[in-house]
Amino acid sequence: MEQQTGDYIVIKAKDSGVTVIGLTRGQDTRFHHTEKLDKNEVLICQFTDHTSAIKIRGKAHVITRYGEVHTDQ
Repeated sequence: MEQQTGDYIVIKAKDSGVTVIGLTRGQDTRFHHTEKLDKNEVLICQFTDHTSAIKIRGKAHVITRYGEVHTDQ
């Protein structure tokens, strides 16, 4: 089994219907995973060999090792 050592982020939904989308690495960026969160649900995500970006739609509180972000939607 390959060990994953990428950074983690924590996403807490402020409203129901928050969408979290994982985007692939490589020459063509593509969606590879989608999650829908209800209000107050928490998702812990990791950047990996396959995931280079994470897109968040909706009101959420995002915590990273670089700081915290609250979406304005």
